[in-house]
Amino acid sequence: MQTRPPAMFIADSPCLDFLNSIATPVDTPVDWLDSGDGLLNWLAQAKLVPPDALNALKARAMPGELDKVADQARALREWFRGFVRKHAGRPLGPKALQELSPLNGLLERDESFRQISRHRHGDGDRLELQMTRRWRSPESLLLPIGEAMAKLVCDEDFTDVKACEGHSCTLIFADHTRRRARRWCSMAICGNRAKQAAHRNRLKSKH
Repeated sequence: MQTRPPAMFIADSPCLDFLNSIATPVDTPVDWLDSGDGLLNWLAQAKLVPPDALNALKARAMPGELDKVADQARALREWFRGFVRKHAGRPLGPKALQELSPLNGLLERDESFRQISRHRHGDGDRLELQMTRRWRSPESLLLPIGEAMAKLVCDEDFTDVKACEGHSCTLIFADHTRRRARRWCSMAICGNRAKQAAHRNRLKSKH
């Protein structure tokens, strides 16, 4: 059985991490949403769906049902990637709303509600009002993804949304550094490669 690396969460944004669920960490492209099981594993790593809900949906799902939801998740990902790439690097204006009807269509299917629950805090428990949702069908797995997209659209300054400058890197991130000077998905990956390339170029120029 082929093992894949852990999913990458480098974007400082749950939505952009979702767009980065297909990437080329080393040499071979990896799609963490390539199947129903892949989608469940990614959602678990992203902590977007409670583990008990994931287990219940997996137990109830008909054969092939989760794979179909993974197909929808990949289609949603590529549609929204186009939207983000189009608007990244400049403020997002109200005119963008007309492009977001597929996302609003997903959001209106949500069955979320607030509920009072016991929450551990410091040295004891207390009551807290928390948002929860009914996980009626495998398609409900798309709802927290849609919510993350909506939060990106409404809360993030798209001026700070950037693509990694690494050669052939496809990863996107929100630059929340103090001077907004972030250039790489990761200094350990693309940043290090750029340093090595610059070093080789300096050596060549000396000869």
